[in-house]
Amino acid sequence: MSTGWHIGIIGGSGLYDVEGVEDGRWVEVTTPWGAPSDAIFSGRVGPVAVSFLPRHGRGHRISPDAINARANIDALKRIGVTDVLAVSSVGSLVEARPPGSFTIVDQFIDRTRGRAASFFGSGCVAHVSMADPVCPRLSAFAADAAGAGTVRGGTYLAMEAPQFSTRAESHLYRQWGCHVIGMTAMPEAKLAREAELPYALVGMVTDYDCWRADTEAVDVAQVIAQLGANAARARSMVIDLLRALPAQRPPSPIDTCLDQAIITAKSARDPVLVEKLDAVAWRALGLR
Repeated sequence: MSTGWHIGIIGGSGLYDVEGVEDGRWVEVTTPWGAPSDAIFSGRVGPVAVSFLPRHGRGHRISPDAINARANIDALKRIGVTDVLAVSSVGSLVEARPPGSFTIVDQFIDRTRGRAASFFGSGCVAHVSMADPVCPRLSAFAADAAGAGTVRGGTYLAMEAPQFSTRAESHLYRQWGCHVIGMTAMPEAKLAREAELPYALVGMVTDYDCWRADTEAVDVAQVIAQLGANAARARSMVIDLLRALPAQRPPSPIDTCLDQAIITAKSARDPVLVEKLDAVAWRALGLR
């Protein structure tokens, strides 16, 4: 098995426009879970393979609630990605994380509903641990690369889309101890764990949501105004992270987390579902 890195980056439509990516090309990937958000832009930065997937599709054409997260994670795993870095715009729920700052998320509260949240199900049941939902080593690399104005650690409230919060909801999430709010991290983080892909999330703050009495409630114009500055910094962070990775990728416990998760006896597994798991769970199911 290769000991090298292949970093999958899920983020905004322009994130793949980073200087220093060599041999870049768009790759179309087919998955048994449907079509991913877009083709994947794959190349390398020095010895590190890197693949960029625009989460909303190029041109931001897919609503957060319509993102096919299963197809996105499957597609990245299918082309050989070893670790996933998610880059997402978020609102801030605390004064100390202003627009323009970055948060390295380490916990989630999932308030989404109706989204396909697992690769597994009846016929092949698995229960992965989400107690510690991100990869600490990849998160540390991301924090180091992001530099000043970055907060290490924070709870991300994953809300349903596409509407923004009510003021009552925003105040409630603050009472829960949440730090940032967004629409896309769930079920993305859960699915990455099921695919044995160490996952880290960088939340780029664009606004204060709507809890602040002396600030206008968030709207699209406000978000877009902050996006440009955030995107430039994100591109710089990505290239610095890729260049800082050690030559050899150390193993992660997440690489084998399905060993303690699949509960269905081999003789009772649904062959149709098992076939669909050929990329995300091939190692644990003994498919190769």
